[in-house]
Amino acid sequence: MADQDEDDLRMALRLSMQNPSTPEPMLQNSPPEPKRSKPRDAAASAVAGGEASVSPDDSRRLQRELMAAAAEKRMQAAKIASPSKSVTSSATVVTGSGPVKTADSAMKEKDGSLKVCKLGRELSIEEADQLFSMVFGTGVSKGILAQWSNQGIRFSSDPETSMGLVQHEGGPCGVLATIQAFVLKYILFFPHEVGKVGSSKHQNPGSGRLSKTRYDASNNFSMLTEDGRARALVKSMSEILFLCGSGDRAVIATLNNTDNGKESSSKDEIIAKALESLSIESASDLQKVLRVDTFTNEASALQRLQGTIPVFRSRMGALLFLISALLSRGLDNVQSDRDDPSLPLVTAPFGHASQEIVNLLLCGQAVANVFDGRMDLGGGMFLKGISGGVEVGFLTLLESLNFCKVGHHLKTPKWPIWVIGSESHYTVLFALDTSVQDENELELRESQIRKAFDSQDQSGGGGFISVEGFQQVLRDASIQLPTEKVDHLCSTGFIVWSEFWQAVLDLDKSLGGLKDSSGLMGKKVFDLYHFNGIAKSDLNGSNNTAAGGEAPVQRPRLTKLKVSVPPRWTPEEFMTDVAVSSASASASSGSSESKDMEVNKPEPCQHAPLVDCVRTRWARASCNWAGDPPSIV
Repeated sequence: MADQDEDDLRMALRLSMQNPSTPEPMLQNSPPEPKRSKPRDAAASAVAGGEASVSPDDSRRLQRELMAAAAEKRMQAAKIASPSKSVTSSATVVTGSGPVKTADSAMKEKDGSLKVCKLGRELSIEEADQLFSMVFGTGVSKGILAQWSNQGIRFSSDPETSMGLVQHEGGPCGVLATIQAFVLKYILFFPHEVGKVGSSKHQNPGSGRLSKTRYDASNNFSMLTEDGRARALVKSMSEILFLCGSGDRAVIATLNNTDNGKESSSKDEIIAKALESLSIESASDLQKVLRVDTFTNEASALQRLQGTIPVFRSRMGALLFLISALLSRGLDNVQSDRDDPSLPLVTAPFGHASQEIVNLLLCGQAVANVFDGRMDLGGGMFLKGISGGVEVGFLTLLESLNFCKVGHHLKTPKWPIWVIGSESHYTVLFALDTSVQDENELELRESQIRKAFDSQDQSGGGGFISVEGFQQVLRDASIQLPTEKVDHLCSTGFIVWSEFWQAVLDLDKSLGGLKDSSGLMGKKVFDLYHFNGIAKSDLNGSNNTAAGGEAPVQRPRLTKLKVSVPPRWTPEEFMTDVAVSSASASASSGSSESKDMEVNKPEPCQHAPLVDCVRTRWARASCNWAGDPPSIV
């Protein structure tokens, strides 16, 4: 027994005498040894040589200290070998093949927000080649690379648009607009989590369903604090990355050359100086500077993102976040999500973010389409769409031009915030009141009928179905059209949505239609806000001109829209009304009969491409605003 105790003591001695400059495997970042009451060298020689001068009390105290040190080593090794996924105060950072370090110790380093950038592992040549080719393809122009290498994730300095991210380069707007949508979610509806002044008015806070909860947020963005905006950004980035990682992981990509040791300079200045000579023109350039870390719990990811905010504010920020999202999803998974993985994610010739990038950040999958579910093309071939509900949604001008059909998932997100897509740019539309998502009787019925119709539409959103599919729609939607109307709609061999919808509007409610003698079913009025992060001349704000009044201020644009959705209104009826209104205006007079005809029709509205996007969500909407028209380009 005495021999066993002596062996244990000698083992503890060897562990405690481990040279700190030569780390053990998996323990190179262990915390420093606790201070000893006796110098180590003297204690070691006393034990190893069996000196008689050591008193029994000193010997017992030395044994306890050495065995405690050994226990510390064993506990640390066990903790790193089996990291817990629970949120703890010292969450483990998993770095692939690179070193392992606790988030707490990383963040406690001197100037940790910069030094932490050196911790990640380096991508292999093969990973860098796959990543670069997937994003940019082959033969990418220097102009496109410059667009994506010169866009940081920065908030506007203008008080009226202080909640908005500013875009300076074309191309990365798809990344910025999606981050912006999530930032607005936290600023508007979770102000208590970001420390915004004021709070959203809501009922039933325990419920996450909009049908049971009404939130009414504030539009006083000038009251946002710098810390509040930063917390909203960090939470948004973390949520998106974990969404891409299926809730299991978030990969954060940073740079390895962002600390030049100048303690007197600001963090942003240090990073800008380090990036002065950086040029990303190939996969090898990316591989040399990129470092990545993988996090398995939200606490450690938030901590790391908070520490690397200066890096994401730098000119490489948008590209680094896109890379983080792709690696969080996994490069092979990204390729399997796509319908055509041979095409680059950044489209030529203008370097725009593809729909796959936007969908990846919105729903966690890099699918190319915006319809619900997947479309069966026959022969075992499918097109992939949005698989489930989303936090923030998506609307596009291309739907108004009949190039695509956005599905229910993206049109009705959990929160009333939408990324808006045009032919060349992405912006954001949002509401302060979640009740804009509530469906009245008309909208609910229209939603049911449209969903039944779309389920039979195999045209890729073209808006027509087969005769067989039409019969199924009538059954699913409980619509009882007269036989002669059915025969007329089916006479061409396929049924077009616009003709079918007009028939439903003319059909009495008792037969499953929407004919309403009162003309009041479905009336609603609400406000929307549109944000464009590209700096433009702004006439909508309170400070319209620069000092001296020479020219309008160049800044991001925030426009308030007053939206009115009339009870029954088809595009054909609207165009007829516009013509009638124009004729009556030119005559500058009207009879009482014509005034009666205007009852329950929408007021003449202003028009811009954004209005066409709004009408893909609220089909009969009319919009009005003050100042310049909102721009989606």
